[in-house]
Amino acid sequence: MDRIFSYIFRGLTFILVCAVLILNGCKTSEGEGFAIYLTRDDVPPAQMEAMSHVELANQPIFSIKDIVTYNAQTHEIKLSTDAFERISGLEVPVQGKSFMVCVDRQPIYWGAFWTPISSISFDGVTIWKPLGAQEIKIVTLELGYPSESFYGGEDPRNDPQILESLEQAGKLVNKLSVSEIKELPYSMKGYELYSWLADEQWHFTLITGTNRTKTIAEIVSEEDYISEIGWTNIHVVGVEAIKAVLNKLPHGESVSWCDELHLGQITETDIDLILPPEQIVNEIKEYALQCGLDLQVQIP
Repeated sequence: MDRIFSYIFRGLTFILVCAVLILNGCKTSEGEGFAIYLTRDDVPPAQMEAMSHVELANQPIFSIKDIVTYNAQTHEIKLSTDAFERISGLEVPVQGKSFMVCVDRQPIYWGAFWTPISSISFDGVTIWKPLGAQEIKIVTLELGYPSESFYGGEDPRNDPQILESLEQAGKLVNKLSVSEIKELPYSMKGYELYSWLADEQWHFTLITGTNRTKTIAEIVSEEDYISEIGWTNIHVVGVEAIKAVLNKLPHGESVSWCDELHLGQITETDIDLILPPEQIVNEIKEYALQCGLDLQVQIP
C-alpha cells in the first residue's frame, strides 16, 4: 500500500511541475536557433535553384553558440576563434560551396562560401572565405560576388525569424556607434573627410576612400554606417565630435579633406562642401597629427 501511495505522489508531483512550467511560459526543450549548414551532398551553387529539396549536413558549420555578435546593419558576424578557423579551413572551389541559413534546422535562404581569388561571378548571398589571419574574427553575409551589382532578387538577410532568433539569444546588434568600437578598419584607399556649414554649425562626414565619385546623398546622410572590417560612413556635428572620430582611425592612416566631391563632381544642391575657417582647419590638422594620421587638405 505504501508503494502505491508513493507512485501516486510521484505522479502528482510530475503533473504539478509540468503545469508550473506551462503557466510560466517555459519550454522543456529549446530549439537550435540561427545556424549555417553546409549541404549534406555538397550540392554546387549552380544546381541549388533547380533542387526541390536539399538535405543539411549533420552538424552546422557554425551555430548561434559560436556567434559573439551579429550586426543587422552590415550583416557582419563576429565569431569565436574556433568557428572562424573552421571557416578559414574550408576547401572552397572557385565555383563556390553552398550553405543554408537556418533557424531551428529549418532553411530560410541559401548562399555560398566564395573564395576571393575566384574570377567567376555569383548572383546570390555569399560569405567570402578568409585568406589570412584576422585580428577581428568576422565573416560577412554579402550580396553577390565580386560586388553587390552582381546580385539579383530581394535581400533575404533581415528575415524576421533570423533576427528574432539572434535577439532572443542576445547576439543581435542593430548597428554600431563610434563609441562602441575600439578602432575603425584600415582602408586601402584611405579615408575622405568632407565639411559644410548648416544652421551655424560645422558638419563633418568621414567616409571610406574609393576611386568612384561620392554622391551628395552619401555625404550628408545622417544614417551612420560603421563596419568593423569594411565600408564606413560617419556624420557628426562640431569640431570635438570629428576629433573623436579621427581618434578611432588606425595609426598611420591617410585622410584627404576635400572641399568638393571626390574627382570634382559638380552637383546642384543647397549644401556647399567647403572648408571651415583656417583656425578650425589648423586645429583639426594638429589633432590628426597627434593621432599619427596623414591628413591632407585638398585645395583646388
